[in-house]
Amino acid sequence: MNSTLVVATHNQGKAREFQSLLSGLPLKVVGLDAFPPAPVPEETGMTFAENALLKARDAFATTGCRAVADDSGLAVDALDGAPGVYSARYAGESANDAANLARLLDQLRDTEKRTARFVCVLALVGPEGETTFTGTCEGMLLNAPRGTSGFGYDPIFVPLGHDRTFAEMTAGEKAALSHRGHAVRQLLSFLETTGAT
Repeated sequence: MNSTLVVATHNQGKAREFQSLLSGLPLKVVGLDAFPPAPVPEETGMTFAENALLKARDAFATTGCRAVADDSGLAVDALDGAPGVYSARYAGESANDAANLARLLDQLRDTEKRTARFVCVLALVGPEGETTFTGTCEGMLLNAPRGTSGFGYDPIFVPLGHDRTFAEMTAGEKAALSHRGHAVRQLLSFLETTGAT
């Protein structure tokens, strides 16, 4: 069994995050940078699961190593689940976090319905087949950003039962509550219990 797990991203920060989260397993965790040129396919899926599987399948086919990929975003009830799979490009293909956040706040300006959830789907693809893991975090959206940590919509998202935004929490506090943290813990449990390491 190949003991290398490829994270289907060229984002070194995300690869390092997975290395840290899976550090207790006998796996060598690397990003796609270890397999140049290995491009990441365009996210054409209509759901988080479709996009995660698309990236993981491509990475497995390209590298021959078991691969994991994630797709995540914010689903806002007042906007019928938007921005959803378009969270990273909500204000346009080349939009940054600030532009996406500004557009979302503008669209919520006239509503008092502030419930939303972060969703993360992890896909694991390898010789054994395909498995997905879904993590969610319910919360409320503020009218203005608070905090300087995190990224994306973190400055306006307050997890249920808490009074601080993700951007006001430490990385450890956020990981304990976040959608990605929940999904990664499911992946970790799966790898441990199935002996897939």
